[in-house]
Amino acid sequence: MIINDAISEIIGNIEDLSQGLEEETINKMMDMIMASDNVFVLGLGRSGLVAKAFAMRLMHLGVGVYVVGETITPAIYENDCLLAISGSGETSSVISTAKITEKRGAKIIAVTSYTDSSLAEMADLVVEVKGRTKIDSEQDYDIRQMNGKHQSLAPLGTLFEVTSLIFLDGFIAQLMAKMKKTEDDMKLKHNVLE
Repeated sequence: MIINDAISEIIGNIEDLSQGLEEETINKMMDMIMASDNVFVLGLGRSGLVAKAFAMRLMHLGVGVYVVGETITPAIYENDCLLAISGSGETSSVISTAKITEKRGAKIIAVTSYTDSSLAEMADLVVEVKGRTKIDSEQDYDIRQMNGKHQSLAPLGTLFEVTSLIFLDGFIAQLMAKMKKTEDDMKLKHNVLE
């Protein structure tokens, strides 16, 4: 069934990311987040949902965190950081927010598929999360077949978005260990008003 092939492709993308993670990148990301007075997260569309899920876990860890665009989000300052999620690294509103962040002197962490993108160029740290490959833009069926490449079964940005979600949840586990926090600590911050 197509569903099995699509799931296998998504899992394969996650496994590729996991095997390629560099400890230095993860440590720098943890240090940047822990050194920040506040962490601002940003993503649009489904990447925005991933950003909100990550923000929730940071809040559970006691990190000062805000979602860009929410009415209660304060100003960003130089002791803060922005974690921006954009598969293309070229989403216009993400770029404009990153430019403001730069001007305000805050750090930028970019989670993107394209390390040569505008977002990546502005970032203090780039975390590469592969999404759809460039072969997907090749419209000629024969060329794709000769290259042994097939179009992704995961539509649009699915590979990037799902892999980013898994990566950031895994990162939370690493951050928990560094902060010496347990699940019981996180439960103390869990919403009780629902």
